[in-house]
Parts: sequence; structure tokens; C-alpha cells
Amino acid sequence: MRTLAKTIDLVAAFDASPNPYMLLDAELRYAGMNQAYLDVTQRRREELLDQPVMQEFDAGPGQEAQENARQLLASFEKVLATGKPDHLAVLHYPIPVPQDDGTTTYEDRYWSCTHTPIKDVEGRVTHILQHTSDITELERLRRQVGRLRPADPSSALDSLIGGGMFRRAMSVQADNRRLETERRQLLDMFMQTPGFVAVLNGPQHVIQLHNGAYGQLIGHRDVIGKPIREALPELAGQGFYDFLDEVLATGEPCQGRQSPVQLQQTPDGLLATRYLNFIYQPIRNDAGTIMGVFVQGHDVTDTVLAAERQKLMIDELNHRVKNTLATVQSIAMQTARSHEDPRSFAETFQSRILSLSHTHDLLTRSHWEGADLREVLEHETTAHGLHRLTLNGPNVALDPAMAVSLGMIFHELATNAAKYGALSSGDGRVLVDWSVANQTHPQLGIVWRETGGPSVTVPERRGFGSRLIERNVRHDLAGTVQMQYRDDGFTAEITIPLSKEAA
Repeated sequence: MRTLAKTIDLVAAFDASPNPYMLLDAELRYAGMNQAYLDVTQRRREELLDQPVMQEFDAGPGQEAQENARQLLASFEKVLATGKPDHLAVLHYPIPVPQDDGTTTYEDRYWSCTHTPIKDVEGRVTHILQHTSDITELERLRRQVGRLRPADPSSALDSLIGGGMFRRAMSVQADNRRLETERRQLLDMFMQTPGFVAVLNGPQHVIQLHNGAYGQLIGHRDVIGKPIREALPELAGQGFYDFLDEVLATGEPCQGRQSPVQLQQTPDGLLATRYLNFIYQPIRNDAGTIMGVFVQGHDVTDTVLAAERQKLMIDELNHRVKNTLATVQSIAMQTARSHEDPRSFAETFQSRILSLSHTHDLLTRSHWEGADLREVLEHETTAHGLHRLTLNGPNVALDPAMAVSLGMIFHELATNAAKYGALSSGDGRVLVDWSVANQTHPQLGIVWRETGGPSVTVPERRGFGSRLIERNVRHDLAGTVQMQYRDDGFTAEITIPLSKEAA
């Protein structure tokens, strides 16, 4: 009962105070006001409760009203941000005065305002208490003295009103406005910095402030006011806690370049590897004591991954160039052995090199990620007329090495068919069927069958084309090949594994 009585006394005292008071919540809405405030503003309590306080000022006309609203809002926001009281030496706020004829006029009034934070048990600002003092007469007297005569430093009245205490108060408020403007500009620059930035305080490295880039890096987690070990626990064992401790202990900056870090960038998500360029710098107070650490850096993950991809591409290119040169050398040597005539050697050698070039062109379109079996077949047989070839089979993705080897095989088969087989006569045709068997270890089966051409017989000696086909299938593709020379046409059956494990 005594506690309740004390509460009632406080409420009564608040309401009975001759000075206007109002209470705002954290969203700057009216949460309460005393009778003096209602009397001054000529408003009713139910009209104001839960209403935004700034609408009372934003509605005012003219540049001065807008400036007053800006000053008042800046003061409220400063209290919410810092948790400390703020003062406005002079605020112009006209008061409505009802007239006998039912109209309302406004009387110029000047106020000195104090805004005091009210916090909960955890120290968070939940309300703002505004206490105002009417200094209208003092402001009028100051202006009147200023108009009548220059200020006399020897005059006590001038010292107090014209050029002394009041002028100093106005100067302090002007300085506060300038400092607040500069603070906002610096804060905007801080928040808009393209690199990530954060301010850590004390030996526990409590995160006091960070910008948008830092928030994006850590998955927009709520980390303000938390020690770094609590805010980003996944950094344990990665060395970053030690770096921060070292900066506090030694006062020397710590720098990292392309440092890998495992971060959780989505709520409850898996850790992702990012690469950072960063610098930790000590923050000192006026006495030179280290108070915290300033974190600044850039996420260079894309740059690092691009460099790694480029290195892999260069290494792969060197490997492919060596393989290609070796293949060209082998083709040249084997072609020379089977062609004594320089002209026929040049023609055969050139056609085989062009075949190799066609497959390379096809792979270049996919950035050497691979090619489809049908595309390789069409590239190597199109010169003989696609209407004379029937291609039948599913889509089969080939890696670059398989595509190059099969391209050369199909070129030799098509060349032999054009010289000696089905494509050497107008009625001949080539049927190519392929399929994939065994899903556990996929095996690609290809059947090249010629019909309608001249009868064929087993050659007396194995030419380079046959040797190239057998070598590529068995050694390069780890498969098997059977070539049959029958009266009704030549047939080749090729079986190769599609997975590296099967090979």
C-alpha cells in the first residue's frame, strides 16, 4: 500500500507541476503529459496519446518551423542513440489562443527544453521525458534591448540579456547543431563505405558499431552490444580473436591479405569460406590508452576465386597444348609412314588436323567444359552430307578429353567410308546408334554401320586410320573396339566407360 501511495503521489506531483512535461515512447509517440502541458498547448489528453509528436511540428508553415522540427527531432534521436540527456537552449513554438469569435490565433512563445532518457533494467532507452521552461519574456527583452541600443558591456542587463548568458546559450546551441550535422555526415560516410567497417570496444571486443558491408558479411545478425566471441562464435580456432587481443596488448596494427575465414552468412546456414583483406587498428583515448579496435577491410572472395580459376585454366591449357602437340606429332609421323607421295601426305595430314581443330572449336563454345556426343558426330561427318547419315541415340555429355578422342575416331571412320565404304557411292548410307548401359558404372556403346556401299574385304595391312582408332579407344578411352569387314558393309562396335572410376 505504501508503494502504491508513493506511486500515486508521484503521478499527482507530475500532473500538478506548473512546468509543462510530456513523455514519449521510443517511437516518439505521446505516452503521457501533465496538465500544464495540456494548458499551454490548448489540447486534450485523448487527442495526443499515442500520436506522433513530430506531427505537431511538421505541420507548421515556413522555413523556421521546419528548422524547429529538425532541431527537435535531432535532439530526440540523440537521446535514443546515446542514452544521455540533451538540451535545446531556445525552441520557437507558437501557442494557439482561442478567440471570442471562435477563431484561433497563435502567440509566439520561446522555450528552453531538456530531454531526459528513461531506461529499463537492461539499460535500454524506453521513453523520453521532456521538460520545458517558458523563456518568451527573456527572448523578447533580449530582442528589444538589441533594437534600442548597442550592447553595453558595463551594463548588467546587457551582460545578462543582450550579450551575456543568453548569447552564450545561443552560441552553444549553434555549436551543437554544427557538431550534430558533422556527426551525421561522418556516420553516413561510415555506413556507406564500400568496405566492411566495425568498431570494437574493450578487452571483450564488444561490437559498438558496424556498417552495411559488415552486416552483409556476417549475414545481418544482431551483434551490436555483444562481445565478438558471442556475436561470431564460428571464428573460434581461426586466429581472429588472437589478432584482436594482440592489437589491444601491443598497440600495433594487424593486417591480413586474402585471409580465408569460415563465416555463417545465413541464419542456421552452413559455414562459407570467404577471403578478406583487413586491418585491425588500435583506438586510443585522449590519454593515449587503447580503448578498442577499429576493423576495416574488403571481401576479396571473387578476386581470389577468379585468380584460382585463371591458374587452373592456364595449367589446363598448358596440359592440353602439350597433348595436342603430341597428337599432332603422332598424326604427322603415322601419316608420313603410310604416304610416300608428299601431295597425298599433305592432304591426309591436313584433313586430320582440321578434324582436331573442329573438335577444339566445339569445345571452345562451352569454355572447354565438354561437348555432346551428337554434336561431335555432326561436326566430323557434315562434310559428307548429313542426309546420308542417320544418327540415333540419347544426349551424352562428354568431357573434353573424350570429345577430342571420339572426334578423331569419327573423322577416320567417315574418311574411310568416303574413300572405300558406303559414302564412296551415291546409294550408300551410314547408321550410327549409341546407348548408355549400367547406371552404376555407365558404359557408352556406339555402333557404326555402313550399308548400300560396295562390298568390303579385310585389308591386307592395317593402315594408320585403323591403328589410330584402336589406340584412341583402348589407351585414351580405356574401352574396346571391334571392326568387322563384311560383304554388306563395314561395322565398328565401340564400348567405353563414361566415368573416370570405371576407366
